[in-house]
Amino acid sequence: MAVASDAAHFQKVRIQREDTTFDAYVVGKQDAPGVVVLQEWWGVNNQVKNHATHISQIGHGYRALVPDLYRGKVALDAAEARHLMEGLDWQGAIKDIQASVKWLKENGSPKVGVTGYCMGGALAIASGVLVPEVDAVVAFYGTPSSKLVDPSRALAPIQAHFGELDTYVGFADVTVRPSLTLVLGII
Repeated sequence: MAVASDAAHFQKVRIQREDTTFDAYVVGKQDAPGVVVLQEWWGVNNQVKNHATHISQIGHGYRALVPDLYRGKVALDAAEARHLMEGLDWQGAIKDIQASVKWLKENGSPKVGVTGYCMGGALAIASGVLVPEVDAVVAFYGTPSSKLVDPSRALAPIQAHFGELDTYVGFADVTVRPSLTLVLGII
């Protein structure tokens, strides 16, 4: 499916959490099930917006929301992306995700899932443990630090995807997949 990379069809919203506000970008049908789409380490770029647009057009439609976890910053190279990710307040990002889920539910989405890629995948899994309002999680790569969460305490169903032939070891570490599989009780 071809997806336009132009952000004109997104509605920019300001979301309130208990201690601050942040921007988010919303696309899709208002009363449809919601999906919070979490950025990779790059920030909210055209790629993550394209993912959100694609998700909003699947089946009967979804309402996709992309929270701006970096507050307007977008990396142009890997060094800058690493710097932004290392500077991220992970607990604050979880609060942003919780506020995003609540915003979707308060604005017509009966159920809300969270998905993310790489860093966003780790945050998606963490949200399945720490955010009781989350109804489901689908993570692509990304594993949260054991200092942040214990995935075995998940409150929502979690589906995690890892590239079996990917040899990358690090944040999106494919070698973590077997232990995550055991922790989540997946065969």
